Amino acid sequence: MSPLTLALVVGALLLDRWLGEPRRWHPLEAFGRLAERTEARFHADSRWRGVWLLAWLVLPWTLAGVAMAALPVGWIAECLILYLAIGWRSLADHGRGIAGALRAQDLPAARAGVAFLVSRDTETLDEEGVAKATLESVLENGNDALFGALFWFLVAGAPGVIAYRLVNTLDAMWGYRTARYQRFGWAAARLDDLLNWVPARLTALAYALAGDTRAAGGCWRRQARHWKSPNAGPVMAAGAGALGLRLGGEAVYHGQREARPELGQGRAPLGGDIDRALALIGRALWVWVGAIAALVVLTGIP
Repeated sequence: MSPLTLALVVGALLLDRWLGEPRRWHPLEAFGRLAERTEARFHADSRWRGVWLLAWLVLPWTLAGVAMAALPVGWIAECLILYLAIGWRSLADHGRGIAGALRAQDLPAARAGVAFLVSRDTETLDEEGVAKATLESVLENGNDALFGALFWFLVAGAPGVIAYRLVNTLDAMWGYRTARYQRFGWAAARLDDLLNWVPARLTALAYALAGDTRAAGGCWRRQARHWKSPNAGPVMAAGAGALGLRLGGEAVYHGQREARPELGQGRAPLGGDIDRALALIGRALWVWVGAIAALVVLTGIP
């Protein structure tokens, strides 16, 4: 791993903290609209249809990333691509907005804010329910919108991070286990699981190192395998344990109550814990940057 890689990672993170996500013409939003139109026209209750459309949507942009990285100033393109792929500041802004609404005792605004982050029903959530839903989303998206993107950039540069974020987007759109997406969305869901397997466990490890390490490790070991997602389980269990909070439990999706395993240990979450979770992600990011710097030093030794 070269010093340039570390410089590109730091540069992209600084751009994200300084500029945040583009308010207009974000490439991922444009890709999402393209995916919506593609599904509307070509949807079929078929795994193979989902496989072909996933390839048709993802491969051209991944190859474009290869071409851009090969340019004489390819390092600029790579830095900008990584910046556009991560959502650290956006995640923090959403979380702090919900926490601020809870501090102001504006529960309707807090419910509206968390509705942008989660797929569960939010209309009847109390403060604990809003805090729990926000914390679960923030911890899980710490992997999807930050650490997973960093991992695939380190492994495969701009093409890797493009493919990862586009597959992640398609999973968010097509990965539901409903009659419409059970077959059609199978490829997006399974490929997203595969691409996130290593990053999710590195994220869980970073959460553990950045918080209550013993509690995080114990919760990860005991609870993660019971969660329905093979990657969200380790991330959320370790994050909840690191914060000393109880997450998971019953939630309502599309009017139906769903019994979910409990994650973490300790007390029930409150609005102020959202800021603690964001701080945990910030410390975990320092763990990642430190590990990348160490790899740069070690791989530079003859």
